[in-house]
Amino acid sequence: MVVTCTSFGINGIDGYKVIVEASSRTGLPAFDLVGLPDAAVKESKDRVKSALTNCGYRLPSAHFVFNLAPADIKKEGPIYDLPITVNLMRLAGYIKADLSDSAFIGELSLSGDLRCINGVLPMVITARECGVKKMYVPFQNAREAAVVEGIDVYPVKSITQLKTILDGEMEMTPAKPFKSNKISSDEFLPDFSQVKGQFEAKRAIEIAAAGGHNILLIGPPGSGKSMLAKRVPSILPDMTFEEMIETTKIHSISGTLHGDGLITARPFRSPHHTVTPVGLGGGGTGTIRPGEVSLAHHGVLFLDELPEFTRSALEVLRQPIEDETITISRAGQNCTYPCSIMVIAAMNPCPCGYFGDPKRRCTCSEQKIRRYLNRVSGPLLDRFDIHVEVPAVEFQELRLKTPSEPSSAIKERVNNARRIQQKRFEGSKTTCNAKINAQQFEKYCIIDKEAEETLKTAFDALGFTARAYDRVLKVARTIADLEGEEIILSRHVLEAIQYRSLDRKYWET
Repeated sequence: MVVTCTSFGINGIDGYKVIVEASSRTGLPAFDLVGLPDAAVKESKDRVKSALTNCGYRLPSAHFVFNLAPADIKKEGPIYDLPITVNLMRLAGYIKADLSDSAFIGELSLSGDLRCINGVLPMVITARECGVKKMYVPFQNAREAAVVEGIDVYPVKSITQLKTILDGEMEMTPAKPFKSNKISSDEFLPDFSQVKGQFEAKRAIEIAAAGGHNILLIGPPGSGKSMLAKRVPSILPDMTFEEMIETTKIHSISGTLHGDGLITARPFRSPHHTVTPVGLGGGGTGTIRPGEVSLAHHGVLFLDELPEFTRSALEVLRQPIEDETITISRAGQNCTYPCSIMVIAAMNPCPCGYFGDPKRRCTCSEQKIRRYLNRVSGPLLDRFDIHVEVPAVEFQELRLKTPSEPSSAIKERVNNARRIQQKRFEGSKTTCNAKINAQQFEKYCIIDKEAEETLKTAFDALGFTARAYDRVLKVARTIADLEGEEIILSRHVLEAIQYRSLDRKYWET
């Protein structure tokens, strides 16, 4: 006798269909599992048999064979416990329902309860595309699975409950999409109204948010670099539904959702400078997992104390920043994760942090400063569109009673600039000025004669690379959008050049 049921697996951020086949024949009791399973899948037989026994189900003495098709794709994780259990109960005669339109995923405990698993959202999306009508998932995963329309998601707590549902003995309505509760008004919300002074830095951050540009903050300890960076998500445009789904898929695979539903706020990831290249870019032994660059997809990746990161970790960023994807290759497996991110980095101007400070004397030698700054490679530095100095805040500014401009006002200007860019790039894959490709560059980065002369003078004087030249014009394009100007003027270019000259000042000292 042969029975089958449908399940799903994960490859990258997408799911794929898995047919779980089971057969039994008379002979010595045995439990064989084939179809390229990893260690966690092979251990399913022990979890399944113990769970069924502890739930009072008695298995016949027979030789059971389970196949996970397609057999040429490696199956990973404990997610196949539930479909294997369902097939085993069908072979034993406990379940007689028609399961042709249903699919099952879930990990079992030894007591028969279902446990939370990773990657439910992409698997449910694939199930809907494959025509599955009913999806049975662990109770803890119901919130994220229910956001997918066009498929009924049933949360299951145990195999005993599943049997009563399949037998029609228990009425259960599909799970409803979960809407996150708003944060209470008394909870601290990072807002630019809480930032005293730093008008130049806030202007640079507004430009970066309006055009999706990467930004490097340079200043002494305690000047507010981290405070500014943590408030950037409050001025970024709201996420579209497509962005929410794509971001939630990545966090679902990595196991960072913790039972929550759809991610509706742009991610803010701030890895410690001791992070490894694998932790930053993704990978790992066995199952490939997304790294920090992918977990920050459609959000902000903040790198505090940039020179303290290892050179190997920082070099991981070069390709993702340019291509908005990162491909991780392992023996017999390739995974590509999206990483459309805004990178914000912060650093001191020297090891002691007070080089160029008018009130505190720097104690670092010239050689020590050069060695510290050279930890950040030139190619990586070029990938930051904006470099801005963040000086120490004066006492008078800290004591000002007048509130600073709130994030809501800045966000309104950012949204206006983004709407201009959406209209400009309509019908293309480009989403903001920072992503302008070579073909669009000549068409949209049009400058007048005076601006061209200004740019030529700066190019020769500061020794810009070709990449720096492109980024100056892209930043100038954003500044012009904030002012509602169609043509890039000289003042826009001058301000954009100002945000590229800081690194030259430090690196040439």
